[in-house]
Amino acid sequence: MRRLFPVTDVTDETAAPAGGAREWSLAELAAAYAYPGPGPRGREPWLRANMVSTLDGAAQHEGRSQPISCAADMRIFGTLRALADVVVVGAETVRQEGYRPARARAEFAAMREAAGQGPAPVIAVVTAGLDLDFSLPLFTSPLVPTLILTGAGAAPDRVAAAERAGARVVAAGEGAGVDPARVVPALADLGHTRLLTEGGPRLLGQLVAAGALDELCLTVSPMLTAGDAQRIAGGPSVTLPRRFALKSMLEEDGFLFTRYQRERRGQRS
Repeated sequence: MRRLFPVTDVTDETAAPAGGAREWSLAELAAAYAYPGPGPRGREPWLRANMVSTLDGAAQHEGRSQPISCAADMRIFGTLRALADVVVVGAETVRQEGYRPARARAEFAAMREAAGQGPAPVIAVVTAGLDLDFSLPLFTSPLVPTLILTGAGAAPDRVAAAERAGARVVAAGEGAGVDPARVVPALADLGHTRLLTEGGPRLLGQLVAAGALDELCLTVSPMLTAGDAQRIAGGPSVTLPRRFALKSMLEEDGFLFTRYQRERRGQRS
């Protein structure tokens, strides 16, 4: 892997073995993707998204992201999870991708303990209808209880089913569904400030439209798929396009690993 941006006098390739790029350690990846540090008022909530897209804009192939990913992308995927307090995901993505509980990883145990985090991030599922299989391990055997983000008007029988399975149900909207603008405050109220969403596209689009997204970690896959696959974000459009600044770009085997951030006053990167 090599760093393309920001440009430095000494490139990361200088330490590469002959004939190939050096594989970055997990500690190096964690440093490259660190959340912003605390500000004057302490640590504020920060929501980042992690998505992958082909050259022609497809976020999935045959309904899944794995076919357009690679080993380095999965290392970054695991690192971003290890840095997060909570992983926010839409119900459809849970169903399509076969989501399982986040696991504790020995490589990140000391780092998470020093940051005051539990052994693994919480999974928070955004859903209006709670149309989920609560017998799955995501609900029955996580290291930390799975959160269900829904509306205050969600069906009581489905809420009860989620709670019987061991999930914690949190209202983040007044109606049956979630208000995207209330996702970050609802999680921050539970003490979760380092937030990560892995989509899907509909959820990401809602968070973008609500102005809730602070950072996008986008892997650009050197593939073309054509077809009618979804983009990384769908749903409602914004009144004016939101501009993000490029913070870093890594490359390995033709894959680009980019990191864009929305500028904030007093932001620390």
